[in-house]
Amino acid sequence: MYSKANLTYGEAIETINIAITKLSSKGQIVIHSELRDDFSEGEKLVIIKNGEQLILKKVSDSGKNFEEDVAFAKKTEEAWQSYERGGFVSRPADKFLEDLEKC
Repeated sequence: MYSKANLTYGEAIETINIAITKLSSKGQIVIHSELRDDFSEGEKLVIIKNGEQLILKKVSDSGKNFEEDVAFAKKTEEAWQSYERGGFVSRPADKFLEDLEKC
């Protein structure tokens, strides 16, 4: 399953792509095609484990914006915990856009 979500941090709204996948018995995962547009077959990736999160990053980009990656991972974890506590509300797109215009 693949979808896009808007996360709000204070006044900033950030769109993220979300996909659900499975871990195989061999430890392999499938990355949804829309999430791997910027990756090439055989490209080396760095995996960063932050608590229960795994972050994939190109080896060629591993030195760039590392602090931002960690900050994003923390924000994502906080948002996920809020979601699990029922902190997000689902509503039609037109209602969401109306609320967004009020900000």
